Amino acid sequence: MSKTKVLLVGAAGETGGSIANGLLENPIFELYALVRPRSVQKPAIVSLQDRGMQIRRCDLKGPEESLTEALEGIDVVISCVGPAEQQDQIPLAKAAKRAGVKRFVPCGFITVAPPGGIMWLRDEKETVYNHVKQLRLPYTIIDVGWWYQLSYPRLESGRADYAMTSANNEIVGDGNTPMGLTDLRDIGRYVARIIDDERTLNKMVYAYNTVKTQNEIYDLLEEISEEKIQRNHVSRLDAVAHRDIC
Repeated sequence: MSKTKVLLVGAAGETGGSIANGLLENPIFELYALVRPRSVQKPAIVSLQDRGMQIRRCDLKGPEESLTEALEGIDVVISCVGPAEQQDQIPLAKAAKRAGVKRFVPCGFITVAPPGGIMWLRDEKETVYNHVKQLRLPYTIIDVGWWYQLSYPRLESGRADYAMTSANNEIVGDGNTPMGLTDLRDIGRYVARIIDDERTLNKMVYAYNTVKTQNEIYDLLEEISEEKIQRNHVSRLDAVAHRDIC
C-alpha cells in the first residue's frame, strides 16, 4: 500500500513542529517540508530531516511555476504560515490546484471565532478560505482550542515556567466561561487522524482535548501546587477594547 505524501509549510514553527511530529509518528505518511533555500540548515529543519522528513526547496513568494513544480506528486498540503504571511497562501493554493493536490489544509489552527470584525487574524484566514473554495480545491480547515501552554497562570515559585509559553494571570469577566483547550503536543496527532479520514474532506473540523473555565484551571493548579495564585480580573469591556486595538 502506497503512503500518502504530505507536504508541510512552516515545519519549523510551534504548530508546524507539532504537526511534523504527529505525521512522523504515523507510518502511513511520507512527509515533505517546503523550505526557503536559506532556511534549509535551520536546526529545527535539520532535526526533522534526521527523522525522515524530506525537503523541497522553494519560496512562497517565488514564481507560481516553481511552486507548482515543488508540489508535484503531493497528495496533501498543510500550511502553518505565520500571521503576517496568510495571503502568501493564495499563490500556494493556485499551485496546489495546478499540481493536482488532493487536499489542501490552509493555516487555520486558531480558536474558533466567526469572521467579520471579531478577530483580525480570523478575517485574514477567511480571505484564504474563500479563495481555496473558489478554486474548487479540495480542502479541510482545522481549528483548535486554546493551548494548554497558554491557558494556565504562573506560579509565584516559578515551578511550572518550563512548560508554559506565556502567562499574565488575567481572568476575563467572571472566569466562568467554558472554553475548548488543546495541548500543543497533540495538534499533530489530531491532524494525522483528520487528513486520513475522507469524511473531513471539504469540511471545517474543531480539534480539542477538554473544556474548562479559567476559574477551574486556576483552582486545579492551586490544588496541585499548594500555592495561592494571584488573579488579575479584566472586565469584558476592557477585553473588547483591547481586541479593537489589536
